[in-house]
Amino acid sequence: MRKTLNSPMRLLTGLLIVTLAVAVLACINGANYQESRPQHRVAMHPVSPSTGGVNPVNAQTEDAMFFEHHGTNPFIDADLDALLTFGLDVDTASYSICRRYLQDGTLPPQDAVRVEEFLNAFPWQMDCPEEGDFAIHIDGAPSRFGGEPFHLLRIGIRGREVAVEDRPDANLTFVVDTSGSMERENRLGLVRRALRILVEQLRPNDKVALVEYGSRGRVIMRHTPVGEGDEILRAIDRLQPNGSTNAEEGLVLGYREAGRVFDPGRINHVILCSDGVANVGETGAGGILERIAEEADRGITLTTVGFGMGNYNDVLMERLADEGDGMYAYVDTISEAQRIFAECATGTLLVIARDARAQIHFNPETVRSYRLLGYENRDIADEDFREDETDAGEIGSGHRVTVLVELRLWDGAEGDLGSVHLRWAEPGEGVFHEIDRTITSGDLVPTFEGASPELRLAACIAETAEVLRGSHWARERDLDEVLTVSLDAADEIPAESSEVLEFLDLLARARDLQDQGAEPGAGG
Repeated sequence: MRKTLNSPMRLLTGLLIVTLAVAVLACINGANYQESRPQHRVAMHPVSPSTGGVNPVNAQTEDAMFFEHHGTNPFIDADLDALLTFGLDVDTASYSICRRYLQDGTLPPQDAVRVEEFLNAFPWQMDCPEEGDFAIHIDGAPSRFGGEPFHLLRIGIRGREVAVEDRPDANLTFVVDTSGSMERENRLGLVRRALRILVEQLRPNDKVALVEYGSRGRVIMRHTPVGEGDEILRAIDRLQPNGSTNAEEGLVLGYREAGRVFDPGRINHVILCSDGVANVGETGAGGILERIAEEADRGITLTTVGFGMGNYNDVLMERLADEGDGMYAYVDTISEAQRIFAECATGTLLVIARDARAQIHFNPETVRSYRLLGYENRDIADEDFREDETDAGEIGSGHRVTVLVELRLWDGAEGDLGSVHLRWAEPGEGVFHEIDRTITSGDLVPTFEGASPELRLAACIAETAEVLRGSHWARERDLDEVLTVSLDAADEIPAESSEVLEFLDLLARARDLQDQGAEPGAGG
């Protein structure tokens, strides 16, 4: 039997919030590109590649979604290993993909869920640094979902924010997948609208080039100043789906165009819009990754933006962005495109830190054990933290990074719990910087209920991701309980926070699907 809320009034409040969430989302999505959604869920079963070509899609023979599970972090005894080291990540694609599944009435595949990308999809309130590139924020409380002996520590990292008028001029190269698979759900229509949003944010001195690829790659337009009229928008509007998918050739052409106008004094950035399908030429990732990494070292970065469901390769899109020192996002609605390309345009384009990594040094005298939530595929060997050749993550202007760690403290532990160290390279200079902050028992409030509403909500978001990915540490968790705690936190967060209302709606959908005995969707 489903649990009830604490009182009739609390139940009414909760229902009103979720109802309001649905209503607000309906208004938001009313302006979204509805044609980009399929009328029926794409069947996930083996079929011949839908876009033609000699080789199978992504070196596979299934019309499927391709994800990769990176495991789940264990608890580690601090007296055996007091160091936790990992690369920082600002990707958000996993949350957007899982949102798409839930809004389509299906639980997401467990392999599609990455906890850190759920957390980083929310604009948490963090002050910008008063000086320097980064500010480190720390708070914590007893863990609501981890059990009585545990505490939840939140580390928030906020990058300096560069005003639009202060950022360098940009040389942007759009590389657009126009293969036959992009005709599904009118994905290419959503790409065109998303790129128009970005162009409208640019300044007259910025330059844009456009490369498309189907069976072959083709340069549609060489770098053209934004101030020279509507030529860029007309070129975008002419993009039409056709042919097979030669992703490697499209990217090679894109980097060639970016190299022609490369200027170390400007932002040099390639933006790939695709479903990740590749079925002619080199269909795996190996043929292009080395080139992308070399160009990133040179100063040409890559952001990948995913579109579509069915024949979608999350693995490839994430790996390309990692090698290209950029971010990975997924666009399922025009409002998501607005967030990435308008509200966060400078952060998407301007990298302020390369190879950013964190190392937390726990005090084994006060911390008994710890577990990092998410970041499984960002693990770095402890001894490589100050090794400058170690690849890590990239952070853009104004970006926020959220890290949650579960702690088990020794009885009566007080004072020093450890310290967090942040290390990164200045883009273009290769000079590394490092800052740190001490973690103390004073950063932890006595009760979960006494924690900030944002910390409580972050705990709920992480727990939702843990449940959806089938984590060992959430195997007995009831999403109805998570929804109850989320509603409590949402009561204290401004009602105009559309991201919170959307999360409450998604959580309620996931809860209902689990109650109905639904199985997670298919992956490849």
